[in-house]
Amino acid sequence: MALTWWAAHDVGVLRRVDARVLEGFLGLQRPGLNAITEWVASLCNPMPYVLLAAVPVAIALARRRPRVAIALAVLTIGAAESAEHLKPLLAGPRDPVIGRYLGDGTWPSGHATAAMALALAMVISVPSRLRPAVGAVMAAFTVAVVYSFLELGWHYPSDVIGGFELASTWSLLVLGALWTYEAHRPGLRADGSGAGARFSVGAILTPAVLVVLGALGLAAIVVAARPHEVLGYAAGHETALVGAAAIGALSLACAAGLGLVLRRPPGRRPQR
Repeated sequence: MALTWWAAHDVGVLRRVDARVLEGFLGLQRPGLNAITEWVASLCNPMPYVLLAAVPVAIALARRRPRVAIALAVLTIGAAESAEHLKPLLAGPRDPVIGRYLGDGTWPSGHATAAMALALAMVISVPSRLRPAVGAVMAAFTVAVVYSFLELGWHYPSDVIGGFELASTWSLLVLGALWTYEAHRPGLRADGSGAGARFSVGAILTPAVLVVLGALGLAAIVVAARPHEVLGYAAGHETALVGAAAIGALSLACAAGLGLVLRRPPGRRPQR
């Protein structure tokens, strides 16, 4: 996170890339598309987010995992709140974007943090056999939210990366705290937040690959429907396309990476 913040604020070439990627997203703006992206991005506004964050907590409670439910509440609320407190503390100059003024206090993105925290909370909450598929679906949800507010011009792409890193940090902290608590209580039954079914790396990554293939298929349909418009846009916004692909890959990597962490928690035998 520190390196991302430093690069976004103090490395000239990366600041320019940050602005160019955002300009590429802004080039997609259309009245009809804006209506859709505003709704998708609003899913991580405070009130809808509280309702969505209650879902993984409810799943954990339904599975009789009260400590996991508490950890997930801490993850989803703590990550989102910390992002809002960090923005003014870490405010710094950014490169200007044509036709858009964002101000200096945008890092990390609260919406990106919330979306990724929700995705990771869902991965933790569900039974182990469902984690690869749930992780891929929630990574796609996160990408949809992020692409939506980038198209609306709410944040720089580096704000998104900071949000992903912040949410991942919170998820590892709450898991570490939960596992440490259980490890120091010999007679305490494990809450099931760790491993269950033993997945290979390939099995965990397969749903993510399917999501990527689905995205490529959708892109192919769009290109076929409007080849001149799409290819013309792509020719003038190569940096934005690379940035968008990197954000998508990072979202999938965060969800799949947590799935790998959850395969076998330290000091615990796999739970069925």
